[in-house]
Amino acid sequence: MVSSSYSNLLDLATGAADQGPAPAALGALRRRLPSVVTTPGLMEDSPASPSTPSPAPRPRTIVVANHLPIRAHRPASPEEPWTFSWDEDSLLRHLQKSSSSPSMEFIYIGCLREDVSVPEQDAVAQALLDSYNCVPAFLPADTAARYYHGFCKQHLWPLFHYMLPLSPDLGGRFDRLLWQAYVSANKVFADKVLEVINPDDDFVWVHDYHLMVLPTFLRKRFNRIKLGFFLHSPFPSSEIYKTLPVREELLRALLNSDLIGFHTFDYARHFLSCCGRMLGLPYESKRGHICLEYYGRTVSIKILPVGVYMEQLNAVLALPETEAKVAELMETYTGNGRVVMLGVDDMDIFKGISLKLLAMEELLGQHPEWRGKLVLVQVANPARGRGKDVAGVQEETYAMVKRINEAYGAPGYEPVVLIDQPLQFYERVAYYVIAEVCLVTAVRDGMNLIPYEYVASRQGNDKLDRILRLCKPEEKKSMLVVSEFIGCSPSLSGAIRVNPWNIEAVADAMECALVLPEKEKNLRHDKHYRYVEKHDVGYWANSFLQDLERTCKDHSNRRCWGIGFGLRFRVVSLDLSFRKLAMEHIVQAYRRSKTRAILLDYDGTLMPQAINKSPTAKSVQILNSLCQDQRNAVFLCSGFKRCTLDEWFPAENLGMAAEHGYFMRAEEGRGMGDLHPTRRLQLDADCKAGDGALHRDDGRFDHRGEGHRARLELRGRGPRLRVMPGQGARRPPRERAHQRAGVREEHRALRRS
Repeated sequence: MVSSSYSNLLDLATGAADQGPAPAALGALRRRLPSVVTTPGLMEDSPASPSTPSPAPRPRTIVVANHLPIRAHRPASPEEPWTFSWDEDSLLRHLQKSSSSPSMEFIYIGCLREDVSVPEQDAVAQALLDSYNCVPAFLPADTAARYYHGFCKQHLWPLFHYMLPLSPDLGGRFDRLLWQAYVSANKVFADKVLEVINPDDDFVWVHDYHLMVLPTFLRKRFNRIKLGFFLHSPFPSSEIYKTLPVREELLRALLNSDLIGFHTFDYARHFLSCCGRMLGLPYESKRGHICLEYYGRTVSIKILPVGVYMEQLNAVLALPETEAKVAELMETYTGNGRVVMLGVDDMDIFKGISLKLLAMEELLGQHPEWRGKLVLVQVANPARGRGKDVAGVQEETYAMVKRINEAYGAPGYEPVVLIDQPLQFYERVAYYVIAEVCLVTAVRDGMNLIPYEYVASRQGNDKLDRILRLCKPEEKKSMLVVSEFIGCSPSLSGAIRVNPWNIEAVADAMECALVLPEKEKNLRHDKHYRYVEKHDVGYWANSFLQDLERTCKDHSNRRCWGIGFGLRFRVVSLDLSFRKLAMEHIVQAYRRSKTRAILLDYDGTLMPQAINKSPTAKSVQILNSLCQDQRNAVFLCSGFKRCTLDEWFPAENLGMAAEHGYFMRAEEGRGMGDLHPTRRLQLDADCKAGDGALHRDDGRFDHRGEGHRARLELRGRGPRLRVMPGQGARRPPRERAHQRAGVREEHRALRRS
């Protein structure tokens, strides 16, 4: 079993530990000893070996997710070994197959879906590493339950899908023990990454909300790790997200990544809004890429929806089992001119199965001509979570199916067919092939690849065309009715988008999809298929890894310092030429200089943030001593009123700027002037214009015109513009608007002067 941590390798490299043979499993993954840490935050190469340099290492990507793309099969008896196979339904399984770099090596880290006893864990880990390049993370049973079914499914999953914990039945109040289990589980994943990583060359790609604090643990160990994170679920708006008690910890943890990916622009926009409102971090565009500056590090934002693995779909479509299943389903459902409408969803509260059934009931009630002709096949996959809400969804679904079939069914005809058992992939593809319409009514979903799989399956092949009795390519068609709240909706421009909560609108969309002209159906299908074929999982993965490499290319040109404790850890990144200014150097330079300019801010610099803003006697004494030195030019800038600063700092040789520079006082004068000299000259010129537009009166500038008077007051914390109705006839609303616009323009001109 892989057991040695990366820190042990550093000890071996520096001779701080006893020499011994490295574990065989770790040796298979490690190509060479890493660089040696000689300066905190700086990685420096170890002395060159006199031998011939080794060839360039093979590029590697370490993929970290909650579950490995592996199916584990428990042995029938304790003496027999575990057996494993690839999970072909897993998205992560297709990353290596679709990689544009054949030399890229992928290492997978995650949990198994089966519980493995402690005595068996070493053998299981060794077998997975040798045969599948997978490193399993084994969590204690209690930690795993609290981590996945507790914090992930009771807190993060509902909140990210816009469900607030308003009552114990809807997730309950925040449980600090579940949060601690979540952090502990992420630490276990981090330890597994540290066992196999070579930080100088490897890329790490973390997936989904289960591992949102993992970037902090990895960045804390290796300041310049090449780290990407992709969120496969929605990211809620800031108004929803800010209700999470650990909101800042999760945001700061994600910002320890180099690249953060989202499926849609809306999800990325919500994340950026949260960073701006809760952390005060603005974003900017650099050469077409959205970026955040976080303590000197550039964190890039990637927006790209994931796709399906087209090679797998085409291979499944060509299977004899698929052809036989399609023929069977055609005979079962499409006889007597019946039309099949398909829904494939998890038995989950957010998938909108009940809303879909209500729309089907509405359609059959409003359009009797479809009774006996339309069949809705609803495939309900087992729920991934557990709890009262899942049981409630199941009970509600069964009751609604029974009610609809009793109301609109007939001998030999059921309008709704519910399949609530797991289907193999080829069986699901067969249902895609026979369906005229695919219906997705999820109330919130991160991406949902069901429409993509449906479109690709409807393209079919020659053998399936013969089974479907299609003679020409122009007869290939597909129709999509999708919720506007799922991630794939913006990418499918030919789909009929609906609000799943509007039952009547969904029923109308279903009827529209059925009666649309065949030519229109073919055009929409062709458009969708071209998009799905081009933007497959390979396109998505290669684009993300290319952007990750671009984002991390300047890591070696930066100096890094880690600061903060726990989940508030972050890395300060500075240019290589940066050097910390030592206090003794400042003192020496101060003593040697003949003239000195000392520029000071007040609130937060000269005085700490506090309720009592007045300076202390010690601060005033220090300022006075600085001002008494003829070689010093001391200037203080503040947002306070000029009268307040005059009262606090009576020193004659102190220059001040009140109200953020709107009023200024030079060091050789006493008292604060009305305005900066350039502004005063501009106002005086306007007052002398003689047109009666501006009149100066004790800090006020009045603009008098027909029917109105505008006053610009230069008192208080800043200038204020007031527009007051004057005497005279009232002007029409449009003319009054023009007058106000003119006054505002004059005010802006004054501010710019």
